[in-house]
Amino acid sequence: MIELQINRVSVRVANGTTVAAALYLGADGISRLSVSGEARAPLCGMGVCQECRVTIDGRRRLACQTLCLNGMSVETRP
Repeated sequence: MIELQINRVSVRVANGTTVAAALYLGADGISRLSVSGEARAPLCGMGVCQECRVTIDGRRRLACQTLCLNGMSVETRP
């Protein structure tokens, strides 16, 4: 199992889990929000739509294209 932080909440997922899947499986209250504050989710799952952009360890990344790593910090709020 891998442990990471999503919006400062500790989440444990299986090795090989994408950040997008961890957001879906994660703790209550975790969601990605648009700039206007609306709940958003991945759309295409392959990095084309870029609806799953989050901040991972201080850098903007696509959640659907990024595997979770131990100690990773993910922020979903713009």
